[in-house]
Amino acid sequence: MSKMARIPNLGGARAFVLHRPHPTVQAITRQLSAIGLEAIGFWPELPAEALAADFVFFDVDLGFDEQFPWKSGEAPMPLIALIGSEAPGRVEWALSHKADAQLLKPVGNAGVYSALLIARQSFEARKLLASEIASLRQRVAERQTIVRAVEVLSKGAEDGRAYAQLRSLAMSWQISVEEAARRIMAMTQEEGDDDQSDRA
Repeated sequence: MSKMARIPNLGGARAFVLHRPHPTVQAITRQLSAIGLEAIGFWPELPAEALAADFVFFDVDLGFDEQFPWKSGEAPMPLIALIGSEAPGRVEWALSHKADAQLLKPVGNAGVYSALLIARQSFEARKLLASEIASLRQRVAERQTIVRAVEVLSKGAEDGRAYAQLRSLAMSWQISVEEAARRIMAMTQEEGDDDQSDRA
């Protein structure tokens, strides 16, 4: 059985609402206040201070890229799309900003709390996935560095011995095998640069 996600305490969080003055904003603000969040409205664009917000609600119907102080899809907090028109182009635009949850307009007396929880969970899962992908990419790059270092150390000998030599160097330097491989490649690069300067 999978572990149940804990419901976070949202009290004291700040939510920025990027929407023109409208009853929708009033409905969202009422619900946010009841939950214990501070609601701050802006239109037509978010200020730089929005980078410190805990959540951002944004209008999909009249939204445009320049409203945000970050690149499309790179929001540093959970985003909640406010959708009135389900025109494919508008929904696609919301998706390009990686909205973590949505609320359909007109917003009534409910829906904000569940949207906040879903947005938070989705945002955290996306961040974790991005971190894991970055870590895997780093490991692949390190594996390639190890292969190149083993090739440098082998000099015609078998790769098994060269890898054992790399491990031995790592132990004597008291660093990881990956770091030892990077050092060897850096030394090889320096030697190549010295040879070229000698020929010049």
